[in-house]
Amino acid sequence: METSKQTTPDFSVVIGSKVKPSTPEPGLTRRVGAFNEKLFLVEHRMEKGWVGARHSHPHEQVVYVVSGHLKVTCGDTTFEVRGGDSFVVKGGVEHQASALEESLVIDIFTPCRNDYV
Repeated sequence: METSKQTTPDFSVVIGSKVKPSTPEPGLTRRVGAFNEKLFLVEHRMEKGWVGARHSHPHEQVVYVVSGHLKVTCGDTTFEVRGGDSFVVKGGVEHQASALEESLVIDIFTPCRNDYV
């Protein structure tokens, strides 16, 4: 049986075409990529009009916008990002995003988001 993930002590490979997406909330699709105990990669697709819940988590987060247009609030600051833009959210900071267009982002967290696995 072929699986989507191959892991050894030295590397982890995830075959994206074999990853079953999840829908943690309406308008948001998630596909978990490669990860270990220190790093975690995930792809998020947002439908136009999606509004995420304001939240925080202890994980540091780097966001790379592959395509689309998002409005983001981190703490008391609101900004917009588009394809090619990136930003960092420090662990513990409340943040929220909404999709002004259909959007695709890559999120990298540290440490691992065990709640996503």
